[in-house]
Amino acid sequence: MNLVYDPIMEVNIHEAKTHLSRLLQRVAQGEEVTIARAGVPVARLVAVENKPKIRPLGFARGAVWVAEDFDAPLPADLLAGFYGGEIPKVDKLNEPKRRRKRK
Repeated sequence: MNLVYDPIMEVNIHEAKTHLSRLLQRVAQGEEVTIARAGVPVARLVAVENKPKIRPLGFARGAVWVAEDFDAPLPADLLAGFYGGEIPKVDKLNEPKRRRKRK
């Protein structure tokens, strides 16, 4: 297999199976590889074009809304359900002290 730069390279099926990873590296660099059977082209390896997803600002405007009280405290009965029936009392004196980061 000739690995010298050739913008359009033609290899037989056996060479393609044997050197597939090398051929894919060349294709990724922009080359085109034609695979032939008995000298007759049967397939072409070309790089896939990466198309970036363009999401314009505001495309979902009006589809999503947030309630005014989304961050309001939960009612006591609902909060108790999360704790198995009784809301634990928070003792701020027993909480570990947070250290300030040194500059």
